Amino acid sequence: MAIDVVTFGCRLNAFESELIARQAKAAGLRDAIVVNSCAVTNEAVAQARQSIRRLKRERPDARIIVTGCAAQTQSDMFAGMPEVDRVIGNDDKLQAAAWRTTREALAAPRFGVETSEKVAVSDIMAVREMAPHLVDGFQAGLPRVFVQVQNGCDHRCSFCIIPFGRGNARSVPMGAVVEQVRALVARGHAEVVLTGVDLTSYGADLPAAPKLGRLVKQILRHVPELKRLRISSIDSIEADADLLDALGDDMRLMPHLHLSLQSGDDLILKRMKRRHGRRDAIDFCAQVRRLRPDIALGADLIAGFPTETDEMFARSLDLVVECGLTFLHVFPYSPRPGTPAARMPQVDGSVVRERARQLREAGEAALRKRMDTEVGALREVLIESASQGRTEHYLPVMISGETPGSVRRLSIAGHDGARLLV
Repeated sequence: MAIDVVTFGCRLNAFESELIARQAKAAGLRDAIVVNSCAVTNEAVAQARQSIRRLKRERPDARIIVTGCAAQTQSDMFAGMPEVDRVIGNDDKLQAAAWRTTREALAAPRFGVETSEKVAVSDIMAVREMAPHLVDGFQAGLPRVFVQVQNGCDHRCSFCIIPFGRGNARSVPMGAVVEQVRALVARGHAEVVLTGVDLTSYGADLPAAPKLGRLVKQILRHVPELKRLRISSIDSIEADADLLDALGDDMRLMPHLHLSLQSGDDLILKRMKRRHGRRDAIDFCAQVRRLRPDIALGADLIAGFPTETDEMFARSLDLVVECGLTFLHVFPYSPRPGTPAARMPQVDGSVVRERARQLREAGEAALRKRMDTEVGALREVLIESASQGRTEHYLPVMISGETPGSVRRLSIAGHDGARLLV
């Protein structure tokens, strides 16, 4: 049977799952399930564990291989699960040799295998360079594809385990990125999304330290056939002048940014070890709105960070309006083992859940408000499937009878609270 890859977490994981499937197949693995895990919250880890147990019940003869951020940070825990046959590290999962070794290990008798023998996890902090990954694993004709340009993070936010799952920041050289984008466009992909763990730190490890804005400009200049370029989550305090210049000058760079804000309270941001304040976030949103008045902004927000009072939370809630946010990605705070925030005074779990509910409700209201303003507008819609497309602003559109992969100029007639209607 074929290799199945089950993906949890971020867009970067989704991109890497494509590479995993290709590497595992090339190594000759058969009848195996790869779980590409996420470590961002306790819930994400629990979901991976639950999925592993379910998959083993459904396919008892399949070999279960676990990789991803949670496998990197909690390898022994996964190796200790009787359902798991192999645990592969987060950098190892992209290396052909790791999959060849895994095939050989799984072909050997498995009776009485020690937990430690299941683990193939190298030191992620020792990884200093990032090679570009070829794009031929993607199916031709997919409307939107991702290009990984950066991995890892050099910052140490007090709540975050991800640097220990991804390692230090490292970047793909600009020329290699441009060639990847050019190849994707030649294969018929209409929209390319640049992705990474800490995208706005792009280039700091490369010769001459080019920034993300320069990379964006190089792509737009040297791949004129590219219809749409989108960038994934960014840290607004690191956004450089070239990036803002490109946002204002080239309409092929989509008017949609997702911001890593996390909180609207200055003291909580300080305790998170974030590098921006509340005013920085508000001013940045106002600045990009002057450059692209129709821009849609999203943000990550954490509810119930340790020591957060009702008044502090209210400032996060107010930020939704003050920054004019359209999309919210809400995280109920989850203490991650080994992080400084896990040792701080915790907020009661029921309070955390209630604050997360209020933030999500505010996000739903903000999305409906934005959709109200779209009625009557003409939008360039990327047709994703037979039933859905997305506007330049990443707003979903219900469609029918269109060709996936095309970009159509459509008039917005209304919305149902979740999708625009044409």
